[in-house]
Amino acid sequence: MVLPMAKSLKNQNPVDELISVMRKLRSEKGCPWDREQTHKSLKKYLVEESAELMDSIDDNDDQGICEELGDLLMHIVFHSQIAEEKGRFTFKDVADGITEKMIRRHPHVFADRKAPDSAAVIKMWDDIKKTEKKNRNIKRNSIMDGVPRHLPSLLRAHEIQRKAAKVGFDWSNSAQIIEKIDEEIAELKNAVRGGNESEINEEIGDLLFSVVNLARYRNLESAEEIIVRTIQKFERRFRYIEERLAEIDKTPEGSSLEEMEKLWNESKKKGL
Repeated sequence: MVLPMAKSLKNQNPVDELISVMRKLRSEKGCPWDREQTHKSLKKYLVEESAELMDSIDDNDDQGICEELGDLLMHIVFHSQIAEEKGRFTFKDVADGITEKMIRRHPHVFADRKAPDSAAVIKMWDDIKKTEKKNRNIKRNSIMDGVPRHLPSLLRAHEIQRKAAKVGFDWSNSAQIIEKIDEEIAELKNAVRGGNESEINEEIGDLLFSVVNLARYRNLESAEEIIVRTIQKFERRFRYIEERLAEIDKTPEGSSLEEMEKLWNESKKKGL
């Protein structure tokens, strides 16, 4: 089946054209699925599109990056259209707001402030954000406030720990954190021996949180970045197992653990 070519809306720039397309999709004669969507129903798709963009970035796939950026832009227009229909804000409000914010938060570029390095930029950025919140009467009841609840869990743990560390609630050295990890492992072993599932889960969480702390304290990479590479390594090695088994007309399901472990070690020796 050959899909018909889309007809471009003449005399419009690409963003205005996209807005027109979204308005048409949301109209009474538009698409039933698009008309049914809400801010909340679109959340999972926004997460998926963001993940696909990050995959394309990691793969150095320019065509993929361009396409996924388009998908994200579509979501921004989609959410803006939903809001416009209810008289709350428009896409223009979104664009104007972020433009003003970027100018306001970069006085070293658009005004006469000085920022000789990235550290100075970050400090100035944080100070400006505090002033903005004060002007908007946004009150923080806790230092923990302001970390998005929907961040990936490892990244959120990192940000929560970073906020606590900024006011001095932190470790003195890596060795202390490693001791804490050992302590959590011992507590996990005790919980496993006790057989209490709730306690076991709690100790696993404590252990993960401590490992995130070690990654954060070392100030190299976040635990989120580290675990991504570990997952990729596991995938490479398991794919190797599948490929080697396929050469002898076998599958993982039809193979023993011993066979797969042998191939796993083989993949390690090959540097996968």
